[in-house]
Amino acid sequence: MRTGETRRSCISCAGAYCYFLFIMIKKTAITALSLLCAASLRAQTAPGQSPATGESKPPTVHDAAHPPTEQSPPPIAPTPKAAAVEAGAQPHIDKNPPPLDPKNMDTSVKPGDDFYEYANGGWLKSNPVPPEYSRWGSFNELVEKNNDALHEIAEKAASLAQQEQGAGKIEKAANADVQKVGDFYASGMNESEIDQAGFKPLEDELHLIDAVKTPDDLTKEIGRLHGQGVGALFGFTSGQDDKNSTMVIAQAYQGGLGLPDRDYYTKDDDASKKLRDEYVAHVAKIFTLLGDSESDAAAHAKTVMDIETSLAKPARTRVQLRDPQKNYNKMTEAELQKLMPDFKWNDYFKSLNVTAPAAINVGQPEFFKAANDVFKTVSIDDWKTYLRWHLLHDTAPALSKDFVDSHFDFYLKALTGAQKLKPRWKRVVSATDQELGEALGKLYVADHFPPEAKKRALEMVHNLEAALSDRINAAEWMDAKTKKEALKKLGSFTVKIGYPDKWRDYSLLKIDRGPYVLNVLRGDKFETNRELKKIGKPVDRSEWGMTPPTVNAYYNPNMNEIVFPAGILQPPFFDPKADDAVNYGGMGAVIGHEMTHGFDDQGRQYDPVGNLRDWWTPASAEAYDKRAKGIVAQYAAYEPLPGQHINGELTQGENIADNGGLKIAYAAFKKAQAKNHEDPNKKIDGFTPDQRFFLAWAQIWRANQRPEDLKLRLNTDPHSPGKYRCNGPLSNMAEFQKAFNLPDNCPMMRPEDQRTTIW
Repeated sequence: MRTGETRRSCISCAGAYCYFLFIMIKKTAITALSLLCAASLRAQTAPGQSPATGESKPPTVHDAAHPPTEQSPPPIAPTPKAAAVEAGAQPHIDKNPPPLDPKNMDTSVKPGDDFYEYANGGWLKSNPVPPEYSRWGSFNELVEKNNDALHEIAEKAASLAQQEQGAGKIEKAANADVQKVGDFYASGMNESEIDQAGFKPLEDELHLIDAVKTPDDLTKEIGRLHGQGVGALFGFTSGQDDKNSTMVIAQAYQGGLGLPDRDYYTKDDDASKKLRDEYVAHVAKIFTLLGDSESDAAAHAKTVMDIETSLAKPARTRVQLRDPQKNYNKMTEAELQKLMPDFKWNDYFKSLNVTAPAAINVGQPEFFKAANDVFKTVSIDDWKTYLRWHLLHDTAPALSKDFVDSHFDFYLKALTGAQKLKPRWKRVVSATDQELGEALGKLYVADHFPPEAKKRALEMVHNLEAALSDRINAAEWMDAKTKKEALKKLGSFTVKIGYPDKWRDYSLLKIDRGPYVLNVLRGDKFETNRELKKIGKPVDRSEWGMTPPTVNAYYNPNMNEIVFPAGILQPPFFDPKADDAVNYGGMGAVIGHEMTHGFDDQGRQYDPVGNLRDWWTPASAEAYDKRAKGIVAQYAAYEPLPGQHINGELTQGENIADNGGLKIAYAAFKKAQAKNHEDPNKKIDGFTPDQRFFLAWAQIWRANQRPEDLKLRLNTDPHSPGKYRCNGPLSNMAEFQKAFNLPDNCPMMRPEDQRTTIW
């Protein structure tokens, strides 16, 4: 259940779901960048995360059936059916692709009709979604490349760790990270023992749940489970104080669900009802695997659904969770006790091994008030049923094949459309990255991240900072006082590239070659304890919120930092061999995206040191909001599935970052071009540098996607679908129109008086 401590904005909802894809996510409330977001799809939420299936934010500003008439986005057809749904194909990944491959284009489509299809149509037709995926795109290709590298590292570590068992103390200490990575991976790959054990490794955990007799016992058991990363009732972690960013305080927020979002419990349409029925059937199946009779399992599943529905109804929507001011409700333990009087918070803190915090930010007070009623009215036996479910829900992917298959059938097949379980080694490598990310990452960067990549990326960052500075100075809608504050914030950005300067210490984490699920629980407990120990202490600004191999990037407003892991600094985003046009259209736009998050609708509310403070004059704030509403309306008019529009409010931060990031990247590219005295008309493969810049932008968003996954993401993901991330910003850019000599009335270009520019 490791939950995010701060709001981070990512370029991809990977893990999207922006890593922060609401897994109760391991430490990821950033605004992340991708579309990957395909992790274990656990539910619920810390505010501000980029989810895959968690909780967040308010219904859309416009009725989906009546998009705003003044906005006319370019018509964008859905992903070609043949490519999106073919189940049997295996991906072909070119290990050394050219920076831009003309074979990936479809020149039968005019660039002014649909640039996404023009730039990517050939690739889309020849790259159907593999059976183990719900979507397949440029992010996935790079993840697969990284997976191969991590697989090799893990296999070697497992072999070396076995050899080290007979070594002396000094050798073992020197190779502690290798040992932990190797033993964790080896335990996960021991499929025969895992299948033979079934759920037996969890028997002690189940006995502790069964021993609950009173409300006080229940309070303590919820705390104990929280301490092991198991979600139940609500979420609790540490995080920076939004109004004193130098300190870490306790954070409590709504949670306790097994479905991706509170709306899945409250919507009355036929599709939602069907999904709820499938969820109940899945929960019942898990109980039968524990040995319950079918009738008892069905009754227990209904109990789980009833409790979770009671928790979902008072929870805030994803759009409501976008408001950091409303999510800031700092109180004492006594005030929290008054809010939730039947839950003994002091006992909870003791069972969690936390000293009673001096201050607690209660993200959604109305949820905790309602949760108190649920806590006191549900019977102890029903609570034990609920806790058993959440323990098995969180650990199922690390148990025997019957649990793994059941988990897959609902959370990946039903929810995202994936047709086939990923090979065990891929799942175990991903879990190793999750539990021992910096130990594995240290081994990864040693072999796979050349120093020149970091140097060139940093140069691009500086050029983009200069370009954003120019745009702030040129913004006619901002007054001088607000510009001065904005430039101060930009000048205070911290930039992290590649990997941490200080690696995480895993010496207190026990990993062995025993039951895999116990290694996972110990890893979760270690991380939860590490987070909780921060409460009441100064912030460590050297920490990273993503592991080095991650194909993503993020902006963290509390830190005022932009972070680019080594994993994303590769083609198609960044290629040391490529021309500037391609690198600025790819990685430059990623950098610009994260920088713009510092000035999106949420990020702009934080000051240079990361405090939630209003530094805008009323006039500039009003002008900003007017432009932001234009972005909301533009994207709310897009209809990726029949009758299902993009939620313009939910996605506005990412859409603002996409639009601003691309404009900033283009301006930085022109600076680099002038500095290097490059010929602006020199063609490569028949395309000018400007054209290559926009083609590079388009190729990072190419993806085929199953309709189930698209529907899930339209409900839960703060990122727009890839096609709209590509075409939406281009439709506002005169520079794009000029590069391809497009007429004003072509489908790709919005009428000039409707084009929205903020940054």
